[in-house]
Amino acid sequence: MVRKNVGRLKKLEYLNLALNNIEVIENLEGCEDLQKLDLTVNFVGRLSSVVSLKQNVHLRELFLVGNPCTEFKGYRQYVLACLPHLQWLDGTAIGRAERIQALQNFDDLKKCIVEQEAEYVEMRDKQKREGLKETSRSSPHDLDHKHLPRSCPLISEEIRNQAPNCECHLSQNSNSEDEDTDFWEKPCAFTPESRLEAHRHLEEKRRAKERVREPKRKDKPPRTLITSDGRVLNVNEPKLDFTLSEDEENNCVLLDLHVYRHLDASLLDVDVQPTYVRVTVKGKVFQLVLPAEVKPDSSTAQRSQTTGYLLITMLKAHGEVKVKKTSHKQAVSCRGNKTSETSKEKSRVISGCQILEVDPSKSFAVQLANIVPKEASTTHGPLQLSWPCRAQDKPVSKDFVDDPEVPPLM
Repeated sequence: MVRKNVGRLKKLEYLNLALNNIEVIENLEGCEDLQKLDLTVNFVGRLSSVVSLKQNVHLRELFLVGNPCTEFKGYRQYVLACLPHLQWLDGTAIGRAERIQALQNFDDLKKCIVEQEAEYVEMRDKQKREGLKETSRSSPHDLDHKHLPRSCPLISEEIRNQAPNCECHLSQNSNSEDEDTDFWEKPCAFTPESRLEAHRHLEEKRRAKERVREPKRKDKPPRTLITSDGRVLNVNEPKLDFTLSEDEENNCVLLDLHVYRHLDASLLDVDVQPTYVRVTVKGKVFQLVLPAEVKPDSSTAQRSQTTGYLLITMLKAHGEVKVKKTSHKQAVSCRGNKTSETSKEKSRVISGCQILEVDPSKSFAVQLANIVPKEASTTHGPLQLSWPCRAQDKPVSKDFVDDPEVPPLM
């Protein structure tokens, strides 16, 4: 097994290493809390390497189904004798009597396992040499980009069963189907090299299929944004909602584009032209024709911090900003034609320029001093109230005597 960083796997309770090219069980001492280990369908041929799992004292389940070591005579008894803390092997519970019997004949069992293991190691060396010769006949470019030689070791049975369901295994013509059938049906040895060969073949099929699809993608015409006669089209590729309005008071056009709230601003590209505006959202184009000509240099783009919407403000190229009307009204004169004549504006020409002179009495500025009209101040007595329904006061009689001790009537 390739050495891995098991420091991070210290608290791991279940480790699944099925369908790999593992040949030796090693470097699992760091998994202190390991309780279940799955090595299904690997290439473990050195059964003696199972002794390294003795340090994993919490290990209770072990799966070695599909490995060459399972074909050794006395395989199960040897594993039980080496791992006394194990309770399940290949999905079968371990009985107490079975464990005692394995320990009684352990010396003879170990000698038998060592002999079978030596034979397997010799066979593996031979397979590696043959595989190296076949690989040397083909260049690295052939292994990556062309069909692999048919004489190479092929695929194991469990991958062969998965291959027909793979999309890249299917062909589009009869010739490729025949070659594929020959590749999968040819007998081969169950080795790590054959498994790698099968995956290379599947990868080549996938690349060939992509190469066939590439011309179709290039033939797709690009989307037309502006026609040949110069007419700008409305395009909404990202399918976003928007609102287009005109602000007459500020003489501008407003575009409120409902972009995604969490979209990064770096993925937005705004392009304002005199007659249209274009916004690129993650590579998709939103283009809209404007109702009036605008000034691109005076345009601004802002995003809302709450909704994320994009607001584009575009100042119109023609027109003036309307001034708000004042709420007060001009005073009306009722002195006849002489007063109207005096209220006319006078003009005089100085150095070719016309200067307007306006009567200061007709100014629209609010005069705070004239809000309440001034009245003549009284010298004595309280303020007399006048009632609308009261008749005129009678004159005081000559015989009336003002008694100072009598309070005045309110």
